[in-house]
Amino acid sequence: MSWNPALEPGCPDEVSLDSIETLIVPRARDLGSFEVMRALPAPKRQMVGPFIFFDQAGPAEFLTGQGVDVRPHPHIGLGTVTYLYQGDFHHRDSIGSDQVILPGEVNWMIAGKGVTHSERTSEDGRKGPHSLFGIQTWIALPESHEDMDPAFEHHEKSALPELADGGVQARLILGRAYGETAPVKMYSETFYLDVVLAPGARFPLPDDHEDRGIYVTEGSILISGQEFPAGRMMVFRPGDRITVAGGESGARIMTLGGETLNGPRYIWWNFVASSRDRIEHAKEEWRAANWGQGQFRLPWGDDREYIPLP
Repeated sequence: MSWNPALEPGCPDEVSLDSIETLIVPRARDLGSFEVMRALPAPKRQMVGPFIFFDQAGPAEFLTGQGVDVRPHPHIGLGTVTYLYQGDFHHRDSIGSDQVILPGEVNWMIAGKGVTHSERTSEDGRKGPHSLFGIQTWIALPESHEDMDPAFEHHEKSALPELADGGVQARLILGRAYGETAPVKMYSETFYLDVVLAPGARFPLPDDHEDRGIYVTEGSILISGQEFPAGRMMVFRPGDRITVAGGESGARIMTLGGETLNGPRYIWWNFVASSRDRIEHAKEEWRAANWGQGQFRLPWGDDREYIPLP
């Protein structure tokens, strides 16, 4: 699909560095079997639009027989988005979903009032040396949907809208942007794109969303002549027209944002909620381990172990 990114937004040098409201340098977090770089939540920024959690996993290399094993664990009040560049994950959850996700595809799991899931390298993936590189995010649900029934969607790479023009390749993962809408059902205004930029290629952020950010996963981008390397997240001032350019070796970026929620969210472990009471209740339910009798049950096909409450 042809797309012209140079509609009105100025060249990169016309964007002021003052437009960057927050610059975030991710922190390393050890998840037991592997390490991630966490950009959200950050000390000075809890969310970008409804995005409340943003982890980069990898790039990491595994030997034959090795892989990632994220044991069954619970969520409330959010939707999880898994998007891979390399490798695979085998997702199982407590509503019966059983899905291997491959690069360029999207898994969207809505926790709502409570769900449990696991993510492991697939059996096929472990048959030889393999890589893992991807992004996992959480999207906080609006209060009207915090207690909805859990749900799961998987969409193949071919189902996601693609935009291309002038050294830019973009795939719309969630929400709406540039006149396109992704197939994933959303509960608040959102946009989320995987964008590859050739050296010097210009890319404008959508200007019809309240909150907008960029995370650089590979290469670097230029904003007002200043270079921002991989492993940086920039959150921009609302209303400003923003156009960035690929650095000397190009770039791969994730752009994200949307409508801000009506207030902050409480976060504890894997739980997100608009009230502390919801989180306290979920803690007690997980500690009780009354699988299938209360708020949680273990995933179908992966119920022999779980991560205990911290």
